[in-house]
Amino acid sequence: MAAFLTMTRECLIIGAGLIGASLAFRLSQAGVAVRVLEAGLPASEASGRSFGWINASFYRSPAHHQLRADAIAAHHRLSRDLPGSGHRWGGALWWEETGPGFDAMADALMTLGYPVEALSRADVARREPSLAVLPERALLFPAEGAVDAANLTRTLLRAAASHGAEVMTGVGVTGLIQSGGQVLGAETTLGPLRSETVVLAAGVGAAALLSGVGLHLPMLHRPGVMLRSQPVTLRLAHILVTPDQEIRQDACGRLLTPALAGHQRDTGAGGADMSAMAAATLARLGRLFGLPDLRTESVAHALRPVPGDGLPAYGPVEGCPGLWLAVMHSGVTLAPLVAEHMAAQILGQGSVPTDLLPDRLLQAI
Repeated sequence: MAAFLTMTRECLIIGAGLIGASLAFRLSQAGVAVRVLEAGLPASEASGRSFGWINASFYRSPAHHQLRADAIAAHHRLSRDLPGSGHRWGGALWWEETGPGFDAMADALMTLGYPVEALSRADVARREPSLAVLPERALLFPAEGAVDAANLTRTLLRAAASHGAEVMTGVGVTGLIQSGGQVLGAETTLGPLRSETVVLAAGVGAAALLSGVGLHLPMLHRPGVMLRSQPVTLRLAHILVTPDQEIRQDACGRLLTPALAGHQRDTGAGGADMSAMAAATLARLGRLFGLPDLRTESVAHALRPVPGDGLPAYGPVEGCPGLWLAVMHSGVTLAPLVAEHMAAQILGQGSVPTDLLPDRLLQAI
């Protein structure tokens, strides 16, 4: 039998995306010694190919909206605690729908108490003079912002390391160690590694690891394709949410947009021809901004980790003492709040919302 790589620290986090990094930061900040395992590099999957929009205007229910609104506040706490987080709070301009759909969106968000302002065509033109095609009206969501999720992940991991956390990259996890129903660590490509607390923050990879301990996690198939343009001279002040796509601009001047139109509400369908998708997306951007010579810098594909009912699943796994799960979309919006919730419960100082615990979804195999 292989010798165990003894781990005297309290928490092993599997996955160095934004969720795992946020939790590592909060736990290590609280004095917990943490080890993070990542098969590739930090933010090498969905976190590194994310649009980076922080919002509560996209939601499934009033409770989900409130969770996302609370997460916006958690982002502000994080930016105060983490110098160099890179948060940008320019707000979002939304005209994804027109007519009754536009009015329904405005009414619903106002009823929920969310900051929202109706803008005319002239208002939009003043705020975004680079637009060549203007909507008749738009909604302004001033509380919303954006962040480079890959950069934020790396910044969180560096900060966690300064508090004593260990980040091990290039270390794959092949299974969980279980005895008497309790999870005691993980089998890795370096050998078995023990820990009394194990957190699965492995995105779409979490389902396979759960199956190894007899649990099935239903997941939706949600492909994402993110396009980055070459830098342009125009400067966007807001995130734009149009009927075709979402658009924002990064600090280097590149336009970022999902290449799957309406990707927030897709049904999992996605074309395999990324070149064709990129060309169509670039053409739409060119028309919107009057930039016929716009060029692509990169196109990246990732599977977004969406639990079967579309809601986040995080917290302790019932029936598997020592095992915790954190799988969700959108991790960019929710990560700081989820980290606060989970760190508090792991430390015995709080709890995760009961309606978001993973047990509502997990099924015995």
